[in-house]
Amino acid sequence: MSLPNCPKCQSEYTYQDGDLLICPECSHEWKEGEQLEETAAVIKDANGNVLADGDTVTVIKDLKIKGSSAAVKVGTKVKNIRLIPDAADGHDIDCKIDGMGAMKLKSEYVKKA
Repeated sequence: MSLPNCPKCQSEYTYQDGDLLICPECSHEWKEGEQLEETAAVIKDANGNVLADGDTVTVIKDLKIKGSSAAVKVGTKVKNIRLIPDAADGHDIDCKIDGMGAMKLKSEYVKKA
């Protein structure tokens, strides 16, 4: 019998425990035939505007870069952001900043452009 992929992360390594199906990669548990409920976290900028993947944002505060003497200056535009809804440390925006490279930002320090 072939088990379905995980509806949350699409992992193929699911297993059955009683009447539950379990994904060992993301720890999602569900009953067979049950649909994944879309409870996506809404990420908002400093002004309360809802952000989405691909948006352009502007930094509203000088942000020091950990481990460096450089900083991201106020007014820096960041294009094509990617949201990370379950970020444990609060850095819920993944992006690339021109001249600085890839980094993560907190949504409370940006506004939608």
